[in-house]
Amino acid sequence: MTAPSTFGLSSEARNLHWLLTNLVEEVPGIQSVAVVSSDGLLLLSSDSGRNAEARQAREAKPSGPRGSAADLATIVSGIGSLTIGAAKLMAFGGVRHTMVAMDEGSLFVMSISDGSLLGVHGSADCDMSVVAYHMALFVGRAGHVLTPELRSELRQSLEPGATGVVR
Repeated sequence: MTAPSTFGLSSEARNLHWLLTNLVEEVPGIQSVAVVSSDGLLLLSSDSGRNAEARQAREAKPSGPRGSAADLATIVSGIGSLTIGAAKLMAFGGVRHTMVAMDEGSLFVMSISDGSLLGVHGSADCDMSVVAYHMALFVGRAGHVLTPELRSELRQSLEPGATGVVR
């Protein structure tokens, strides 16, 4: 993983980037991670350098890229919305986590305290319990710092031309 530059970001934003980098580097089988705001916007990604590659692939091949941060954020937001709606319909309380097991990999979505979501794309051979455990650690450490101000800073850092992220 190529870590994004955190130059110009607040200490809270740098700490969040550090936590995300550790999650990806320490847990075998994690391919991509995205933190998505409650309104579906990408806040933080493990593969910000691949966003430009994904855009180029999308233009070259209309069927769409696989594995980009923007794609993962879209999927995480959709699954989060669907499961929250299902939980309300069934009156079972809030959704804590969702897992989708596929032939070639897994997708994990975990709620963060402010309505944001943590999404992880894992390889087919990842240990799902280890991934879920480390996601819970990330949520526990990061959930209380995702203030509206920090979410705004993270969104702005992902915009083209922002100084906080290398594109």
